[in-house]
Amino acid sequence: MKSGLRAVLAGATALAALTLAGCGDSSANGSGGGKLDVVTSFYPLEFIARTVGGDAVDVTTLTAPGVEPHDLELTPKQVGEIAEAKLVVFEKELQPAVDEAVEQNAKDSGFDITPAAQLEATGADFEEHEEGAKEAAHKDDALDPHFWLDPVRYAAVVKAVEDKLVSVDSANAAGYHERAKALLDQIGKLDTEYKTGLATCKLKTFVTSHEAFAYLAKRYGLTMVGIAGFTPDAEPAPARIKEVQDIVKAQHVTTIFYEELVSPKVAETIAKDVGVQTAVLSPIEGLSDANSKETYLTLMQENLQELRKANGCS
Repeated sequence: MKSGLRAVLAGATALAALTLAGCGDSSANGSGGGKLDVVTSFYPLEFIARTVGGDAVDVTTLTAPGVEPHDLELTPKQVGEIAEAKLVVFEKELQPAVDEAVEQNAKDSGFDITPAAQLEATGADFEEHEEGAKEAAHKDDALDPHFWLDPVRYAAVVKAVEDKLVSVDSANAAGYHERAKALLDQIGKLDTEYKTGLATCKLKTFVTSHEAFAYLAKRYGLTMVGIAGFTPDAEPAPARIKEVQDIVKAQHVTTIFYEELVSPKVAETIAKDVGVQTAVLSPIEGLSDANSKETYLTLMQENLQELRKANGCS
C-alpha cells in the first residue's frame, strides 16, 4: 500500500500546483485582489473550495483547526463573514449555528450541499449513549451527515461546488473545470483503491468511537460498530460499553478505533479490558496541529491502510 500512498501524495501535489497556476480574470466578483469571497463551514468543504477554486477564490472556513465541527459556535466576526461572502458552502443540519447564520444573513449566497450528497438513513445510531441521559426516541429515519467518507458521494459534492462556482463566477469557468476534473480523477482512484483494498478482508466488522463511517462501510461491504452516537465525545453508558466488548470478543475484532479531535480514553479503556489494540481512524472532520500537513486525500489513504491492517485484508 506504500505505492498507493505515494500515488495519492503525488496527486495531491499536482492538485496544489493547479491551485497555484491561476485561472484568468476574477475582477467581476469578490473583494481583495479580485478574488471570489467563499466561506465554508468545515474542512471537507473547505478542501473542495480551495482545490477547485484555486487562486480565483479567497476561502475562509468557520471551523478552526482542532475544533470538533459538531461543537461549533460562531463569533460575531464569523457571522459578519457569512453575511459578506459571495458564496457560503455548508451542510444543512450538521452545524445548527451555521444554518441559523445563513438563514438570517446569507439566503442568497448560501449553498447547501446536502441535495448533491443524497444523504440516507444508514442505520447508524444517533442516540447519545450517555450514562444518566434520558432515553431518546430512536430516529430510524435520521439522515447520516458524514457523506465525505464515501468517495462516491464526495465526488458528487465536488461536482456540485464546481457548478456553483461557475454559475457565480463564470469568468473563471475554465479554471474551475480544470481543477475539478483533476480532483475528481484523484477521488476516482481513491474509490478504486478502497474497492480492491477491502475486497478480501478476513474480518468485516470494525469498531470506532464515533459513528461516522456508515457510508464508507456500506460502500465497501464492511460493518461499523460505534461506541458513541452522533456526538463523538459523548460518554457511553456501561451497558453500551458491555455491548461493544461482547461484539469485539465474539467477532475477534483486533482494534478499537478512535479519532484525533476527541479524547481516546473510552476507546483505550475498552481495548485494555478485552486485550486488543487501538489506532486512529480519522473522520476527516477537521485538521489539527498533529496532522496539519495532511489533506482529505492523504487522510483517506491512511484510513484505508488502518482498516486493512485491522481487518486482515490481503
